Amino acid sequence: MRTVTVGLLGCGTVGENVLRLLQKRKDIFDNLGVEVVVAGVLVRDAARVRDIPAGITLTDDPAFLQECAVVMECMGGIERPLELLAPYLRSGRPVITANKALLAERWDDLRDHALAGRLYYEASVMAGTPVIGPMSTVLRASTFVRLQAVLNGTCNYILTQMEAGREYAAALAEAQALGYAEDPPTLDVGGFDTAHKLTVLARFSADGNYPFSAVQVTGIEDVTLEQIAAARERGERIKLVAELVKVDGQWQATVSPQSLPDTHPLCTAGASRNALVYEGEESGTLIFAGGGAGGMVTASAMVGDLLDWLIGFPGHVPLH
Repeated sequence: MRTVTVGLLGCGTVGENVLRLLQKRKDIFDNLGVEVVVAGVLVRDAARVRDIPAGITLTDDPAFLQECAVVMECMGGIERPLELLAPYLRSGRPVITANKALLAERWDDLRDHALAGRLYYEASVMAGTPVIGPMSTVLRASTFVRLQAVLNGTCNYILTQMEAGREYAAALAEAQALGYAEDPPTLDVGGFDTAHKLTVLARFSADGNYPFSAVQVTGIEDVTLEQIAAARERGERIKLVAELVKVDGQWQATVSPQSLPDTHPLCTAGASRNALVYEGEESGTLIFAGGGAGGMVTASAMVGDLLDWLIGFPGHVPLH
């Protein structure tokens, strides 16, 4: 039995569930002949009570990272996690992250590590619903044509509530009260969370250097009940759609509210979940749908990435 030391950055909902899942799936690690030892968990307030397994060390001192074989990052934000992870990655060790904003906006700092197979980030786009794995492996053989996706549960929830007649402001307030929306909610309703995720996807299907700044973003703040009702009368639904398609020879990425037929996969498979429709010349049309958020759903992908690393699979390598 070999011992593998793991460091965790962040212990919010996702971090707590990562720790619980590492304990719950001890059997699968045992089958690999591995004992996973959590060297430490970096938090802002080490005195705060958290729902985590006994014996876990919480600390605001990142010194423990130096003894870790692998680091799992779920603290969110951009500058602080990059400050912590950059020297760790430069040392040649792997990182597992769910941080789509970091991946989208600081790619210049991360790309070489991704190309070296040291960066694992299945959880960054659709949490526990695997899309990055297929796009970075088997779908490489198919000529990419187009993708459309619904990638933000908060917007999905608000638009569904508006279909039931609730005003936008009331639906947003309820989403915030339920913990679905960020505070402030601009990252969600403004379309930027979706744009981060679309940028990550574009690097596997269109251009390995696709910049976040190239994504054209329109959120749902100006969608009205009248527009929702008119769409329903036409047999359509309004969704916040991420789309990547070639226009005049150039890849164009957009995030915007679109009115789609009731029969569209983003309205059926993605009724209350995240969903992605991938089109390839050889593969045909593929539909991915499932939970795109939530603590344990996200943790399942992060622990899955840890298992991939332990087995010897490289991280998620973008187009060169």
